[in-house]
Amino acid sequence: MQFDASVLAPTRSNFLKHDGPAGLVVFLVALPLCLGVAHASGAPLFAGIIAGIVGGCLISILSGSQISVSGPAAGLVVIVITAIQTLGSYQAFLVAVVLCGVIQIVMGILGAGAIGDYVPNSVIKGMLAGIGLVIVLKQIPHALGHDLDWIGDLSFLEAGNMNTLSAIFADAAPILGGPLLISVLSLIILVVWEKLASGGARFFGVVPGSLAVVALGIIVNHVFQIVAPALYISDPQHLVELPVAQSFQDLTHQFTIPDFSAIADSNVWSISLTLAIVASIESLLSLEAADRIDPYRRISPPSRELWAQGAGNVVSGFLGGLPVTSVVLRTSANVYAGGRTWMAAFVHGFLLLASALLIPQLLNQIPLACLAAILIMVGYKLTKPDMYQSVYRLGMTQFIPFLVTVMAIVFTDLLKGVLLGLACGLFFVLRSNHRDAVTVVSRGNACLIRLNKDTTFINKSELRTKLRAIERGTDVLIDGTKASYIDRDILEVVEDFRKMADHQDITVELKHIAGKILGPET
Repeated sequence: MQFDASVLAPTRSNFLKHDGPAGLVVFLVALPLCLGVAHASGAPLFAGIIAGIVGGCLISILSGSQISVSGPAAGLVVIVITAIQTLGSYQAFLVAVVLCGVIQIVMGILGAGAIGDYVPNSVIKGMLAGIGLVIVLKQIPHALGHDLDWIGDLSFLEAGNMNTLSAIFADAAPILGGPLLISVLSLIILVVWEKLASGGARFFGVVPGSLAVVALGIIVNHVFQIVAPALYISDPQHLVELPVAQSFQDLTHQFTIPDFSAIADSNVWSISLTLAIVASIESLLSLEAADRIDPYRRISPPSRELWAQGAGNVVSGFLGGLPVTSVVLRTSANVYAGGRTWMAAFVHGFLLLASALLIPQLLNQIPLACLAAILIMVGYKLTKPDMYQSVYRLGMTQFIPFLVTVMAIVFTDLLKGVLLGLACGLFFVLRSNHRDAVTVVSRGNACLIRLNKDTTFINKSELRTKLRAIERGTDVLIDGTKASYIDRDILEVVEDFRKMADHQDITVELKHIAGKILGPET
């Protein structure tokens, strides 16, 4: 059956049925994440909203990805905190954000996006599963009503000498009834809603379950206020906290202008380069992950993504926003909400803008327990047991790097987890390349040593071991026919063996290695 590409075009039908509702779901997820990243970074809260708006309304148009969603990233929090402290002001830091964007644009033009192609599939799958597991673990305290950590944090270590696991056990005893009831009810609604939607019920297929959960959370909390005051959630710590502007003038005051006099500071340039490298890596990894979970298996152009992210950072920095990257969490929410084209990401950015202008008071009534339930569902879909089983069936060379990536992300953070997964994957590549690179066949006093594939310094130990095992008086043929490339280290090992052979009554003949050693063939 031939695939109809028009199904994925940004048409009115797609918008109403898929992209619009998906954009609404991503907006509900992204709103507290934008605020949380800004708060954790020590930046103005509105800076997170600006970054989310730019990521949705600008990068979605420029990027070649149909489902990737960009915004302020948790992985940059530590860099942002340190940079603001180093430069002495947020205005000076904004200059670094603008320069970061310029560097990314240059990287994209030069084709640096190809870096993402070197990440093994097992590590990408491990990244998705690891992030999903972290999301679930991180949202349990919020579902219990303990919002000491910001809702979008994905790092293992938390404030107050806590970590992802200890926070769960610490919160297990003092459970707050209101948030717990709302989160449990929200999870039930999300599961039932999804089943009804997949069963063909039109209403449940058009209206997002996440919207129903948020609306119900607001209503139930107000009912608690009347009939069960002890369950009522009134503490702003347990609710969305969007900055409220009383007038348009108040809103304009929330924008911050970069202080370009700081451009002469060498620290600004080093910070901008650091931001560009880390943000680019996160974006490319997220793009790879997005293509992996895209139900239509579309392939996004990575270099275009880099300059699109760069343009977003230039604009975000000029407006006073945080640096932006493509973000796996928002992208996953988009995919699982049914988003098909870039319009879903655009809608999420537009809704962030509209909410900041029109309905901040209403949004500030949303319990974080509702959003925690939505994120738990997103996290579960990323780390389903089926994924672990499917990778396990591929063999240990795939499963071990996958599992190392998952565990490293849970116990460190995204970038460190991916780097450890890459190191593990590289080990298996080297191990595979090392195995059976050299074979030895002996018959009487004749010995054939065959180089079976490209041989490099990795195979030096194996070759030396087999050469040392050759007995005196043996006629040796070293055959390089099957090796299209022979490393200089291997050639030196062969030459050393030739020089030693004269003293061991060993004759050495070389085949298809002419001109590749340190002396004439014998």
